[in-house]
Amino acid sequence: MEWPQLQLASRPRIETLAVDGQPVCHVVDGALGNPEAWRAFSAASRQAFSDAPHNAFPGPELRLPEPVSAALAQFFDEHLRRSFDARRTERMYARLSMVNRKPEALQPWQWQPHVDQLQTAPGQCVAASVLYLFEDESLGGTSFYRPKRAAEDTLAMIEESANLSAEDFSRKHGVTPGYMTESNAWYDKVASVPARWNRLIVYSGTVFHSGEIAHPEKLSDDPLTGRLTLNGFFTCRRNAR
Repeated sequence: MEWPQLQLASRPRIETLAVDGQPVCHVVDGALGNPEAWRAFSAASRQAFSDAPHNAFPGPELRLPEPVSAALAQFFDEHLRRSFDARRTERMYARLSMVNRKPEALQPWQWQPHVDQLQTAPGQCVAASVLYLFEDESLGGTSFYRPKRAAEDTLAMIEESANLSAEDFSRKHGVTPGYMTESNAWYDKVASVPARWNRLIVYSGTVFHSGEIAHPEKLSDDPLTGRLTLNGFFTCRRNAR
């Protein structure tokens, strides 16, 4: 496969979404100079995508080679890393992803928001990014949530979502099967960023979030019409205190 280049904006306009005075998400519209090339590449490479059942993402993925994803790492370092009180990026990776799973096929841990990193080493922080590569905004953007209960209770519930049957988990914790788009007994929805063609969002990996899939009947396996995104993950060293 011949990968396109990540032609990221050299002078991006960055807007910050805050809740209660605290930044939740940074938004960059018009992030890529060649978004069509990435959608066309994804369509041509559809057979190379594969499911990764070890994580929360409900659909197939295709990891970018490091020489290609390096441009995203450079963009993050130049324009966004300081927003996370980080002095350097220690490692990162990126992937193309497509949400395509029917609600009835989701596992209990996919019925709720998640974090990209539950724990980090002392002095580290994690950031994540999503670049929307689809034009139908009704396929859904990204929502952010705040746990309602103590951290130990939330973590215990998350662990049981991987160990209990769907029926037992739903009965015990009152979590409804399907994609989460609103507050429930465990989480308050605090913010939402709508999807927009060629929009990049960047947020802390320790903030609970979820794709806002309000119309799962529109999900598709076709990268030309489905919910195609390019996702990046950054592990950073914090500034010294």
